[in-house]
Amino acid sequence: MASIRDVAEQCGVSTATVSRALAGKQHIRDEVRKRVLEAAQRLDYRPNRAARNLRSNQSSNIGLVVSDIQNPFFTSICRAVEDAALKAGFAVFLCNTDEDPEKEALYLRHLADENVAGIIFAPTGRMARDSEKMSELSMPLVVIDRAIGKELADTVVIDNAQAAFDLTEHLISHGRTRIAGIFGAQSSTGQERRKGFLMALQKHGLTEKKKLVHSVPPREEEGYKAVREMLSLPEPPDAILASNGLLGLGAYRALMESGKKCPEEVSFAAFDEAAWTSLVKPSVTVLEQPTYEIGSTAASLLLMRIEDPKRSIRQVQLKHNLLIRHSCGCA
Repeated sequence: MASIRDVAEQCGVSTATVSRALAGKQHIRDEVRKRVLEAAQRLDYRPNRAARNLRSNQSSNIGLVVSDIQNPFFTSICRAVEDAALKAGFAVFLCNTDEDPEKEALYLRHLADENVAGIIFAPTGRMARDSEKMSELSMPLVVIDRAIGKELADTVVIDNAQAAFDLTEHLISHGRTRIAGIFGAQSSTGQERRKGFLMALQKHGLTEKKKLVHSVPPREEEGYKAVREMLSLPEPPDAILASNGLLGLGAYRALMESGKKCPEEVSFAAFDEAAWTSLVKPSVTVLEQPTYEIGSTAASLLLMRIEDPKRSIRQVQLKHNLLIRHSCGCA
């Protein structure tokens, strides 16, 4: 790999002159600047990013910490963050915690050691509840998907309780009274969606049936097992709501394998639009989150925070969308 010395020798100038020319500094003759740029391109010279960051005390990397990279919700957010970061000249370090507070702490330490310019992250339930630990993260920070204290960091979320309420009420509007709910354990998101689910039941005079409401790790296999168990009960559910995309995929698979007719015997609805939800038969009614907008908004907030660390905290709540399809009985 070519060094700055190689470029200087090629042009017959000093390394300091090459450095000033590549940095766009003034007091460099146009002819010299052109010669340096052409030589750098010809030699495929790449500046030493670490040394440049040390000199400027400004990293060109940001961290993105998510709870499950297999979840399409986070995959779409990653895409948006990367797109926005690259346009602004930043690279993205991606970390996956699996909702494990120990992994989360490890990655946060590593990102701090790398002196990243800032972090976008979906905190574990433990971190989201611990305002002291959140305040110890003394770098630009944007929290996505999870509820935290209003004055701790910029956040980008949807109204999870209202979203679950809307989806549950849609099932109730089709005459369903034994509605099963599967919610992600550990995260505040799952708790908020369970709250919205129960609010809808209460509004319509329906009681929570303990055996039909499960909080489980947000994995496809857990959704599958929960629905298998509930459909084998003496009084099985007549509707199922899954509160995230992976739980929804497992739950739908179990429902199809059960032999019960959907939506005639059991209606089905889930959070998060994915490729499979519109391709299966019956197609799935989903609560669509603006995933790309969440990522791009979070990146924009982080870049503003990096530019102005003292600006006021912003709480952004984006709108969800109910995509009505056949799995609930709609034509």
